[in-house]
Amino acid sequence: MKLLDKTLQNQFAWRAWTLVVALLAASTGFGFLWEPHVSLASQAMLYVLAVVIASYTLEPLASVACALGAVTAFNFFFVPPRWTFEVDSQQNLISLFTMLVVALVVSRLAADLRRKTASAHLSASRARQMQSLSGDLAEAANPTAMLGLGQAALAQAFAGPIVLALRSEDGAFVFSDALSQEVPPALRDGLLSCMREAAALGPGTGRWPGLNAWYIPLGLATQMQGAVCIQNISAADQSGREHALALCGLLAQALWRLKLASAMQAAQTLARHQQMQSTFLAAISHDLRTPLAAILGAASALQSQGEKLGAAEQQALQDSIIREARYLSTLTENTLQLVQLTNAAQPLRRSWESMEEVVGAVLGRMRLRDPLHRITAKVPQGLPLVEADPVLLAQLLDNLLDNALKYSAGPISLMVSSATGTMQLSVKDRGGEIAPEARAQLFQPYARGDKGGPHGSGLGLALCLAIATAHGAELKWMARPGGGNHFRFTLPLSPAQPISEEA
Repeated sequence: MKLLDKTLQNQFAWRAWTLVVALLAASTGFGFLWEPHVSLASQAMLYVLAVVIASYTLEPLASVACALGAVTAFNFFFVPPRWTFEVDSQQNLISLFTMLVVALVVSRLAADLRRKTASAHLSASRARQMQSLSGDLAEAANPTAMLGLGQAALAQAFAGPIVLALRSEDGAFVFSDALSQEVPPALRDGLLSCMREAAALGPGTGRWPGLNAWYIPLGLATQMQGAVCIQNISAADQSGREHALALCGLLAQALWRLKLASAMQAAQTLARHQQMQSTFLAAISHDLRTPLAAILGAASALQSQGEKLGAAEQQALQDSIIREARYLSTLTENTLQLVQLTNAAQPLRRSWESMEEVVGAVLGRMRLRDPLHRITAKVPQGLPLVEADPVLLAQLLDNLLDNALKYSAGPISLMVSSATGTMQLSVKDRGGEIAPEARAQLFQPYARGDKGGPHGSGLGLALCLAIATAHGAELKWMARPGGGNHFRFTLPLSPAQPISEEA
């Protein structure tokens, strides 16, 4: 690599000096060609033009050499006595000296202008890079992606090599490049010192000026995320050092923002869990205590006064015990399922199921709760199979039908249909329409829209929504035309259906 760089430098130097010779030769040739028609001052302007061209296209050393060569060539070829370096008149000597000063001043001004232009282009390029990196970091979703973006940005701005490392929770380094795992101990010590001091190290920083690299921390002392090592730099490159600090500062802010977002999400999850636990405790103190008291009272009455009670009274107490026990069973099952769906991270145990069988099993269990046969079902034949948890799917339908039985007195319609890659299950009743102020909390746990109606835990619809969400489905409430409520469950169908033998 060093041999290639030296070869390129030699090629650029050779081209520069070739251009200097060509400019001086062209000026001399045009001077001889126009000599019969122009004055000595006009011939001098040809050399000044060559100096201006060289100043705008070549490095300062080559442009200064062109200026000196132009004065020398003009004196040798055109200033009397010609073909010598002598000057026979004081006026010509002043002209030569003035031409030399003008040529050097033009060369210096052109070099300064070219340097400022290059600096402006470099600043604009770095500003665009900062803007692009800021947008890319805003879209990055994890520290690994941010690490790769930072490594790419620094590699684009500096020749390097560059080592970028993040500090993990156990204090070890996580490098952006797998090859960086073999960095020498001295470099690791520099990264650690940089993080410990929370300040940049290296040439031009005022700390460890003898190094051949910049060590830049990613973050402040209380927000340290890692460090960066940029090698093969110059102490005089102040703008480059400032750009490196800006890039690292942008990367550190993005990493800290991602860490704060992760901590905030964890805190929100913990708060939701604590809120759920508080809600469960409140339910136990209220919804469980009331039916238990009713069961205990009825059982005590049967035990102590069973012989004094008539058959009808005994039957009423027994019915009360069975009703309250069934309510406790439903409440316990809904609570356990809701807790499992809310807190569990493992996926559902899905299998290919037939909606006809699921609906039939649910309707069979609903017979005791629907003695008047208010539920009418319409399930067409030949429906595609659904990939779902059959127990949860049956529980969702059971809760929707039980809710309709409790809060409506008219007929209840159950319809199943499939269209456009989805399976839809609708439960419609003619009960009282839900008030607008209660709709926002319709699917919230322990939220009941009808406080004066049949007693319930308020878990049924919340569990239905949790089951739908776990299946990637949608559960909506809509007002039924003509009065009543319409709950629609929409489950996406898998495009790959099993063959008939497996079904």
